[in-house]
Amino acid sequence: MTTLIGTPPNLIVSGFRAQAGLGQFAMFDFAPVGVAVALCGVIFIIVIGWRLVPRRKAVADGDFATGAYMTEVRVPDDSKAVGLTLRAFESEIADSDAQVIGMVRNDVRITAPHGRRRIHAGDILVMEADVEALAETLSVFGITLEEQKSSAPQADKPDKPEDDSGKSKRDGDVVLRELAVLPASSIVGRSARDLRLRTRYGLNLLAVARAGHPPRARLRMLKLKSGDLLMMQGPAEALSDFANETGCVPLGARDLRIPDKRMALIAGAIMLASVAIVSFGLLPAAAAFTLGVVATMVFRTVPPRSIYTAIDWPVIVLLGALIPVAGALQSTGAADVLAQFLVGTVAQGNAVAALTVVLITTMFLSDVMNNAATAAVLCPIAIGIAATLGVNPDSFLMAVAIGASCAFLTPIGHQNNTLILGPGGFGFGDYWRLGLPLELVVVAVSLPLLLVVWPL
Repeated sequence: MTTLIGTPPNLIVSGFRAQAGLGQFAMFDFAPVGVAVALCGVIFIIVIGWRLVPRRKAVADGDFATGAYMTEVRVPDDSKAVGLTLRAFESEIADSDAQVIGMVRNDVRITAPHGRRRIHAGDILVMEADVEALAETLSVFGITLEEQKSSAPQADKPDKPEDDSGKSKRDGDVVLRELAVLPASSIVGRSARDLRLRTRYGLNLLAVARAGHPPRARLRMLKLKSGDLLMMQGPAEALSDFANETGCVPLGARDLRIPDKRMALIAGAIMLASVAIVSFGLLPAAAAFTLGVVATMVFRTVPPRSIYTAIDWPVIVLLGALIPVAGALQSTGAADVLAQFLVGTVAQGNAVAALTVVLITTMFLSDVMNNAATAAVLCPIAIGIAATLGVNPDSFLMAVAIGASCAFLTPIGHQNNTLILGPGGFGFGDYWRLGLPLELVVVAVSLPLLLVVWPL
């Protein structure tokens, strides 16, 4: 809410201003109102808002679908499991919802063993199950618990090398890590079986938490959703590659390394140069930051393939579809009709009331649809309202920009809202408890400032 490049709606609002013949907004035109709103919002949350958030049992306390207990069991010579493939063995214990997540043979640990691998006498199977399921498996197949080998990983501290008993959670480079599924992740709608986690990535999916509660479906068949929290096990490098490739983000403590300080300085200089070019009006924001992207490719501060994967293609396609719709609203006169209705019927010809309507309407739509799309649809209407009233359109365009950045009522209003849904243990209806008062604070603070900074 403080700079031109802070969020896509700001760029869209600036583009519509340019189309109206008023030129684009400068880099820090949003700051006078945006900084004040941000400070007041933070103060409200610190003093009062946090008390409005319902207490929920976060998944970091171990509220996963499975994975509550993990141990190692040894297969004796007379076990019924000897000679079975891992796939057949897991089929036999399917009703108990236990699974094999690793194997130790001849002191060599195999992470995410292939389902066609046969079980031999003396093998140590790393099992993941609850206590009852584990007891059932041991009794049916005559498998014995491997003494001094059990561990109960704590989901709230997945990256620590040791648990409370002092036993290592790492085996070489094998670690436990929590990953949150982003809305645009490529694994949304797919299961662990669809992803072939073991054969393709060498990883185990140990548990899934959804909105703070364990899903009802079987873990291997569960279709993943945005906001899910995944407990993954495997080599640290493989986990990082999986997260980068699929669009998931790791949670909890983790090492942060800058492998090349020179490249880090170059990247920082490119960012500052791009901002400076826009701030001094040398080039439009789109051209300046396109040059910045080219510079990152020339200096190879980012691998070229990462540039393509970093582009949010669904949003681009959505905007590509909605911006012409917004243009049609303007060219056909539909925006003017809507503007006249809002001015005459809702605002009763009062400019301040009309400004309030635009701000609140933008906030509401941003809670249920993409904020960039909301800005694209409402900008022509905002310009039409200003033309009908004969007032400064900048006030209304800034109201659209502020409203599009304040989607606090639902978990689908913004990807950040979705991201904390699972880790925080929240439900859909939890957001409005803090979001509604916070949006009221935004309205109360921004409206007077809009009238002062961008007078009608």
